[in-house]
Amino acid sequence: MPLGREFVNKIKASVIGASGYGGAEAVRLLTTHPHVDVIHVTAETQQGQVMSKLYPNLRGFVDQTMIAVDAERIGHDSDVTFVSLPSGKAMHLVPALLEQGCKVIDIAADFRLRDAALYPEWYKFSHIAPEYLGEAVYGLPELHRDAIGTTRLLANPGCYPTASLLAILPLVRSGVVRSEGIVIDAKSGVSGAGRGGGGGFGFSEVNENVQAYGVPRHNHIAEIEQELSRLAKTTIQVVFTPHLIPMTRGILATVYAPLAQDVNEEEVLGLYETVYREAPFVRVLRESLPQTKATLGSNYCDVTVKIDTRTRTAIAIAAIDNLGRGAAGQAIQNMNLMFQLPETAGLLFPAVFP
Repeated sequence: MPLGREFVNKIKASVIGASGYGGAEAVRLLTTHPHVDVIHVTAETQQGQVMSKLYPNLRGFVDQTMIAVDAERIGHDSDVTFVSLPSGKAMHLVPALLEQGCKVIDIAADFRLRDAALYPEWYKFSHIAPEYLGEAVYGLPELHRDAIGTTRLLANPGCYPTASLLAILPLVRSGVVRSEGIVIDAKSGVSGAGRGGGGGFGFSEVNENVQAYGVPRHNHIAEIEQELSRLAKTTIQVVFTPHLIPMTRGILATVYAPLAQDVNEEEVLGLYETVYREAPFVRVLRESLPQTKATLGSNYCDVTVKIDTRTRTAIAIAAIDNLGRGAAGQAIQNMNLMFQLPETAGLLFPAVFP
């Protein structure tokens, strides 16, 4: 398979789970990507439906009929397949896709954790394909860009971990903060629950309401701690509390980390600018604080850090779109790296405002 600048024909991409919010967002972004043709879109519960009837924003762009999942056929026909299914389902399909020579980007959690023993603890299922966990690359480009470029199996990070890790990683990498006592307070729009949603996600329950959930053991803690511990080369545990807020899209993560050394705000902002100098989708803010509206519908993460000298605490804040940088946008950024395309291809557009 030719790659990068030598790619004469477009990349043939398929999306398994295209009827869900994450899958549909991947289809939306792929359909205007200059180097991609969308070959197959699948849906478990909506097969036989025309994609643009389920998502009218795609009318005239993606009028394909959603088919049933056939991993062998899809893997044979595709250069890359995006799997956007509830956690616990991708691991049943990925081996067959890989055997057909297709690269795979899993937007769910099936290949994010390197230790198979953690899946029953955090996700309540046993992993049936643990032999693939060692080769899967955790797809946060700011941490693993080089490895992403050579992998055939990409584990796309969760939305909360993406915002939380981008907020704190310069501080952890530099040793500016202590490895204990890190607290993450994060808030998400309701689309994070997926198109199916669940009890308590109707308009009347969500409107004029804010609620915490997944306390104290939300499953995203596992990958946050895994990546921070790898970065710090010591075990890091975090307190993480997610909240549901009455908006459709977006995540705001505020991370509190005790300082390990005396630093001022200018020093840590300079540190962030250095760490993210080669990161095209991270914007370090100096004069303002991140807000979800400034990243809506985009692949950008806005981040800043403040120093509370009174309590010797670093306060790092990040904002992303949970379906963009937190899911489908980041998946396509990773696809670009996997095929040696420009990292920004198909993603270089501003957020929607207001």
